[in-house]
Amino acid sequence: MDHIRNFCIIAHIDHGKSTLADRLLEKTQTIKITEGQMLDDMDLERERGITIKSHAIQMEYMKDGEKYILNLIDTPGHVDFSYEVSRSIAACEGALLIVDATQGVQAQTISNLYMAIEHDLEIIPVINKIDMPSAMPDEVEDEIVDLLGCDRSEILRASGKTGEGVESVLDAIVDRIPCPKGDKKAPLQALIFDSVFNSFRGIIAYFKIENGTIKKGDKVKFFNTGMEYDVDEVGVLKMDMVPKASLSTGEVGYLITGIKNAKEVKVGDTITHIANPCEKAIEGFQEVKPMVFAGVYPIDPTDYENLRASLEKLQLNDASLTFQPESSVALGFGFRCGFLGLLHMEIVQERLDREFDMDVITTVPNVSYMIYDKQGGEKEVHNPSGMPDPTMIDHIEEPYIRATIITATTYIGPIMTLCLDKRGELIKQEYVSGNRVELHFWIPLGEIVIDFYDKLKSISKGYASFDYHVDGFRPSRLVKLDILLNGEPVDALSTLTHFDNAEPFGRRMCEKLKELIPRQQFDIAIQAAIGGKIIARETVKQVRKDVTAKCYGGDVSRKRKLLEKQKRGKKRMKQIGNVEVPQKAFLAVLKLD
Repeated sequence: MDHIRNFCIIAHIDHGKSTLADRLLEKTQTIKITEGQMLDDMDLERERGITIKSHAIQMEYMKDGEKYILNLIDTPGHVDFSYEVSRSIAACEGALLIVDATQGVQAQTISNLYMAIEHDLEIIPVINKIDMPSAMPDEVEDEIVDLLGCDRSEILRASGKTGEGVESVLDAIVDRIPCPKGDKKAPLQALIFDSVFNSFRGIIAYFKIENGTIKKGDKVKFFNTGMEYDVDEVGVLKMDMVPKASLSTGEVGYLITGIKNAKEVKVGDTITHIANPCEKAIEGFQEVKPMVFAGVYPIDPTDYENLRASLEKLQLNDASLTFQPESSVALGFGFRCGFLGLLHMEIVQERLDREFDMDVITTVPNVSYMIYDKQGGEKEVHNPSGMPDPTMIDHIEEPYIRATIITATTYIGPIMTLCLDKRGELIKQEYVSGNRVELHFWIPLGEIVIDFYDKLKSISKGYASFDYHVDGFRPSRLVKLDILLNGEPVDALSTLTHFDNAEPFGRRMCEKLKELIPRQQFDIAIQAAIGGKIIARETVKQVRKDVTAKCYGGDVSRKRKLLEKQKRGKKRMKQIGNVEVPQKAFLAVLKLD
């Protein structure tokens, strides 16, 4: 155990942690680097340059003639995947805090850092990208000293691109990070920090052993789900899986038991023996809660079963995706899916398209609300169509988040305006260093799920970083806004919105739909309504034929007669005609501004 080091890398998006990981793998001769970002093996990860799944890999490093085993657990940097990051941190004794020399400390760096400090990890600060012409290592060093209160001598400088300073990082990992503590003879206690799906072997769980030993052929159970399994294979993770006869305390490895259902393996669960179980599970386990909900419908209704199969397969690789069937009058049969956040939703849509060739329509994303009725009962609603009658509702509560925004002082004004427009409350603001400021807001989650992040990036010219965590529910004046076409509500366009925003939002929606809905032979009335009250209206004018063209001369009553006849035809047509809402209209609602 003295020669094992378990560590993870925490950083904001784009601070170069996957590139630095490549250099560490190359230096320890674990693998030959053939292309950049070896650990990000999904096409999407490569294209967007982000890590979506966490990865684990074992390296061997010789120092002073002794061989050390280093287990690197690579984590995603994006806020949507913060639960995965927290479990990876729980499986380590130390962390490399990587900060980009050109950008300095950013919001997610700080939130992941606090998570690491809560778990008592040894933090090794590393300034990356020092080879860049725009690097400002001295200023960034000041920021890190302010943040961590460490000595300047403890901060390492490296470059993931050129490989400069990588050896000193490896030496620091061996010297500074403590070896794992635990008792080999105690009952087995192992933390699952990730799982992947293999189409031949079933679900493979990645774990770190806190106490005890596990070997092939053992009978084990998962503490929180209570499921029992036989161990088919255990081993360690190099670039491929390497089977071993047994693993003991402090080691990181994988476990294959032939599980076929992703729901049985929960990240954060504890593995123990059936015969000699541990007393209690490893702390910190929680069910992953989706934050953003949206309806996903196949464009071709006959693809419904294919969509279900695709979502089930996707769920095997991504256990945080939840879905349940629902139907809509406008769109037919589909699924209501729960996502961790907007990036997660975008990635699921993209993967459905690429990996399964599914064309889908996604409705307006919304969050879950708690509705309390006058009898004192409560109900969680993810969809405006699930709202009870307004006369039955006592009050509605919506989820709030605590948002942290780090930006340059030049952009404070516009960012404040944006957050206050989104019904945000300023909690505090503090200056991080020089001209950088950290703002804390309470904002309703429903206000940020559509376009908040895009707007924040554009008003700060890309210089604001944003991070959030959910902070409970609060009562709010929410109303259901319906869109009616010729008096018929279109359920896919109905939204829950705050009372103050309802009227302007309804008006903008009607104006937008007027542009998008094609003209018919009859007038189409587009109305926005709250309950029985119409708050906005637009009319798509009919396409008319000039029926009086052939009628010239004689009495005016001849013209009237032809026009009356046309009017009756239009009225009859309106009763049987139906209005097709184009796909563009559903997407336009997302980008109303």
